[in-house]
Amino acid sequence: MKVTGVRLLVAGAIGLLLYFGHVAFVPVALALLLALVLSGPVEALHAWRVPRSISAAVLLIVVLASFAAAAAFLSAPAQQWFASAPHTLRLIEKKIRPVEQIMSKIDTLRNSAGNIGSTAHAPPPPVAALEESTTEMLLDVTRGPLLSSVTVIILTLFLLSGGPPMLARMTSAFADDLNSAHITTVIEKVRREVGRFYVTTALINVGLGVATSFVMMWCGMPNPFLWGTMAGVLNFIPYLGSTVTLIVLTVVAIVSFEGLGRVIAVAGSYVALATIEGQFVQPLLVGRRLQLNPMLVFLALWFGGLFWGVAGIILATPTLVALKVVAENASAGRPLVNFLSLHALSPSDD
Repeated sequence: MKVTGVRLLVAGAIGLLLYFGHVAFVPVALALLLALVLSGPVEALHAWRVPRSISAAVLLIVVLASFAAAAAFLSAPAQQWFASAPHTLRLIEKKIRPVEQIMSKIDTLRNSAGNIGSTAHAPPPPVAALEESTTEMLLDVTRGPLLSSVTVIILTLFLLSGGPPMLARMTSAFADDLNSAHITTVIEKVRREVGRFYVTTALINVGLGVATSFVMMWCGMPNPFLWGTMAGVLNFIPYLGSTVTLIVLTVVAIVSFEGLGRVIAVAGSYVALATIEGQFVQPLLVGRRLQLNPMLVFLALWFGGLFWGVAGIILATPTLVALKVVAENASAGRPLVNFLSLHALSPSDD
């Protein structure tokens, strides 16, 4: 009982540390994930006698340039939608006005019931004066994400440049030669598994984005490539990404089309694509390798978002993948493997 209580206290302390120290831990965790994903190409180039530092720098430049090019390509339609946001909101309000009227009547009745017997109204809260200029507010908003992004890039560059030799030196400082070699081997297996997971997932999401773009074009949606890109990017977030994409596409279809049939066609076509991707393509190419319990994936996404927001959601699935690989290579890891897996292992599976 004492051992269990100590473990619970340690787990609670770690949870509080991760929650309140997210500003420091999130960039480090994202850098580790990015290094795991990009380490494959760096090590392949190193096998051709290309220095890790050079290949890491070139690879990061290519990745950042690709993101910049994609952002530039999609900036025009995105700005167009942001510029037309007031008009879009008016169209949405017009089309859902009957529902809004019903909800307004319900709110009126509820407020009337709540105000029975009250004769005075609370004074309106004072309006605070704007003490900061727009430029200062913009700097305050962007300073944190900008510093975190720079930290992630620098840490990723160091991790990729060091490679397995740096990991071997770091682990040898805390373990003997035999354990150090085993830890390095496990880290290498985690790197390969997480890298394969993200490469396969990226290819699947690119295919979903392309298919969504052409289907939206066939349905007559404006800016179909914008919605295809959104579908591909958000699909990296299990469950939540496809749900957000469906909601956005349905709202855009309601604004863009008059008839209900075309709205149903847009929503139904994306549901069909997402179902094919989630129920057939993803299990065929990824699920057979991972075999993670879907309930645990959902809980990891929930707690990841609760602790670290969007970064926690991004890190949830690869963290489960890494834990399973570590457990599979640990002498006493069978209970954890059975806990994480979709199907429990039998003794003959060792």
